[in-house]
Amino acid sequence: MLLSSDLWVSALIRRAQIEGAYATVVKKGDARAGSVIVKAYDTTTRTARLFTEAFGTDGDRLWIQPVTSVSESELDAYIDRQRGYDPDLWVVEIEDRQGRHFITETVQG
Repeated sequence: MLLSSDLWVSALIRRAQIEGAYATVVKKGDARAGSVIVKAYDTTTRTARLFTEAFGTDGDRLWIQPVTSVSESELDAYIDRQRGYDPDLWVVEIEDRQGRHFITETVQG
């Protein structure tokens, strides 16, 4: 059984904060079933990576990098396009000295 989006986002932010990172919700989506995009910003190298959720063939949640660029402007453009398609989308930004994303599910790529 999957967690509701608001509970999953809260847990992600808490994990990041416990490890000393800064995390915030940039855009709230649907509390129960909104998709989530996580932007992980590495404050040391000033680069970012984007992670979006997908579901594997077994129904388990996994995470992929939909954009290979580390340019923040390109990542923001992708997020803006996705927000145009999906008004229920959550956007979470994490700033960390090591660029960690704090996602505990499977991350591909």
